[in-house]
This record gives sequence, C-alpha cells and structure tokens, in this order.
Amino acid sequence: MATVNLSARRRQDFANSLLKQNRKKGNVPGIFYQRESEPVAIYVRETALNPFIYTSEVNLISLTIEGEAKPYTCILKDIQFDPVSDKAIHFDLLGISENEKIKVEVPFQLSGSAVGVRDGGILQQVMHSVEVECFPNDIPSHIEIDITKLKIGDSIHLSDIVQDKFKILGSLDSTIVSVVPPAVEKAEIPAEGEETTASSEPEVISKGKKDEETQEK
Repeated sequence: MATVNLSARRRQDFANSLLKQNRKKGNVPGIFYQRESEPVAIYVRETALNPFIYTSEVNLISLTIEGEAKPYTCILKDIQFDPVSDKAIHFDLLGISENEKIKVEVPFQLSGSAVGVRDGGILQQVMHSVEVECFPNDIPSHIEIDITKLKIGDSIHLSDIVQDKFKILGSLDSTIVSVVPPAVEKAEIPAEGEETTASSEPEVISKGKKDEETQEK
C-alpha cells in the first residue's frame, strides 16, 4: 500500500462563526488522535483532503503538522459531509503504529464479467466493503473479487476470500455478490371453463339483444 503525504496546520479557533469562515476559504477542520496522546485539532486544505475521500482504496497517510519536526503515520477514520452541498465538513485521522494491529474498513473491487450476466442474469452486489484487522503495512488498498465464473444462482461469500495477511471481521456466511435470475412477469391463466376475458361477456350480451330485436321485427 502506498503512503501519501498530507499537510495540516493547528486549529486555534473553535467558534462556529470562525469555522464557517474557514470552510468558505477551503479549509476543512479535523482531529488527529492516537494512543497515549492528546487529540490535535487541525485544518487541512479541501483540495488536499479530497483524494483521500473520493477514492475506492485505503491509503496510509503521512501527516505533517505545521511546526512539528516529524510526520505521523495515520489513516482516515471518519468523515462528515454537508447534507446539502455534499462537501466534507469534518474528518478524523487515527495515528497508528507499525507494530500494532488495527481495524479498518476495506472496499471490494469487482473484476471480470460474470457468465450469468451474459446469460441474462442480474448482478447484485450486497457488500461494498468489509472490516479487517491487520498490521498497518499489511492493510490492503482494496480486496479484488473475480466474478468471471459466476453463473445464474451463484454467489461469492466472505468465506471465499483468502485471508493471508489480514483477518476478516464479521460473519463469513455473508454474501458479497451474486447473480440472480431476471424478474419474470407471470401472466394470469384462466381456470378451465372460465371466460378468457371479462370484455367478451358484454359483447355476447350485445349480440344477443340484436338477435332478439331482429326476431321481433
């Protein structure tokens, strides 16, 4: 997994009005925390933070805080978005040690084209990520799922993933992706002896009336 640099500066202002001003200037407030240390309130440029947010992979972050000599190794642990603009408004960075295992959410990445889809089936991805536990240097950027051999009715479960340098947390029976049969609309079949359509009945009655009128004349 690649390590990407991120620069930040300490945040001294905590008033809501000042936070809004900084957000308008493109600064996103956040917190950096790690074991046995006090949390550090920071600002990061929105343009610098976006690559860590809008990605389908996990990245190790080398965080440099203005005024401090050495960088910190961390991961993006949480992110909050504005419900209207969908922009990042706050984030959490978790400092990690290479000698301690951590829990992290890792995304799935599907590869290949399922046989069942070519046969008319529908691909359904039930899970898009899974929590794993491992050492920082063993964190996979993503977990690749090959769906090429999936036929209609086939599924891939967490138990099918090879757990080499990481441990999957959660039920191994959980389905990641499957190919289901296409939805078929069932046509109503009338029972034997019943009229085939409701519209035919008025037509028969109408003809009957005409026949009666012809006979009277």
